[in-house]
Amino acid sequence: MPHTPPPPAQRPLRVALLSYRSKPHCGGQGVYVRHLSRELAALGHRVTVLSGQPYPELDDGVILEKLPSLDLYNDADPFATPPLRQWRDWIDALEVGTMWTAGFPEPLTFSLRALRDLRRRRGEFDVVHDNQTLGYGLLGLQKAGFPLVTTIHHPITVDRRIELEEARGWQRLSKRRWYSFTAMQGRVARRLDPVLVPSRSSADDIVREFGVDRPRIDVVPLGVDTRHFHPRPERERVPGRIVCTASADSPLKGVATLLRAVAKLATERDVSLTVVSRPKPGGPTDTLVDELSLRGITTFVNGIDDAELGRLIASAEVAVVPSFYEGFSLPAVEAMACGTPLVASRAGALPEVVGTDGAAGVLTEPGDPEELAARIGALLDDPAERARMGRAAWDRVQKRFTWRAVAEATAARYAAALATNRRSQH
Repeated sequence: MPHTPPPPAQRPLRVALLSYRSKPHCGGQGVYVRHLSRELAALGHRVTVLSGQPYPELDDGVILEKLPSLDLYNDADPFATPPLRQWRDWIDALEVGTMWTAGFPEPLTFSLRALRDLRRRRGEFDVVHDNQTLGYGLLGLQKAGFPLVTTIHHPITVDRRIELEEARGWQRLSKRRWYSFTAMQGRVARRLDPVLVPSRSSADDIVREFGVDRPRIDVVPLGVDTRHFHPRPERERVPGRIVCTASADSPLKGVATLLRAVAKLATERDVSLTVVSRPKPGGPTDTLVDELSLRGITTFVNGIDDAELGRLIASAEVAVVPSFYEGFSLPAVEAMACGTPLVASRAGALPEVVGTDGAAGVLTEPGDPEELAARIGALLDDPAERARMGRAAWDRVQKRFTWRAVAEATAARYAAALATNRRSQH
């Protein structure tokens, strides 16, 4: 059985929130760190975010302490080896060496830097909260006596399996090496308690993929910032506009399926697609756009803030989340919060987030562009249904997905972890 819900935190806590990379506007980790830390601070807790590059954007009242890596995967110059004079220690050497051998070092090396930094600051923090690093350094923090709470959004082994299915030839060997860090994450996850996850689906996946005992797992859904993501009834939606927020070149996110669906729709009606992402020039998504003759009706945008993203989503007639897997899906909740009719895959946690009754969103088979096109087209043809679905989606968000509720539930887990740690020391 899952944990009994812990009591609310009784006093302000000093929280060290760890995030090995925290991209502000793309990917869930940076979004999670920003909104959770803001609401924890609003509850009166003292939150210090320790992050590697890219660093998060944080709100007033939250402290950012940078634990810099060598930033080997920055967007401007990825995989470039820095000059030897910039290497600071053995952890930097490990980082470069792992990159040179086609691995991904950041979860391990960030956890080692966090261990080194926090071990000498035991008196400064009441609890450490790890945001899916799952590196061996966490076990050192555990040994040093820190109460530890861990969030796992979803097991990366799922990403690994889907990408291996897509890969061919030597790419399979390369992908296996890149994702080799997932073995470490599984070993570490099995020794952590409690583990916070955003959905029951994600909990089941973590039990299956990482072998974590189910009683160690607590479900705490994620939230949405309704200051920026909300309906805008005063503004007309752009006819035929479809919007999708996803990592364009990740097979997991299903953007290729959406492009094929839009190509079919474009033969029947006037449509346009806006994808919030930056595909690699000449990469698989960029190439597919040309192959499908979609260049004139497809736009990619990136680097926009939450206010701009909220306005964009609220300007569309339909939002799409075509993923093959989601541990939660902030893009789905953001679309619902904007009152934008949603078509999403029947995959991972999406049915749990969107609902299965069709009230707040329509579910389709992942990877099926024909069905996806039909569902999008039906909504584009039915203004009354779009209006009804938008209202239902907004109601669902208000009842289930707020960051204040996430912070309150998370702080309660902090208090329980602190109490358990004290008992174990006596």
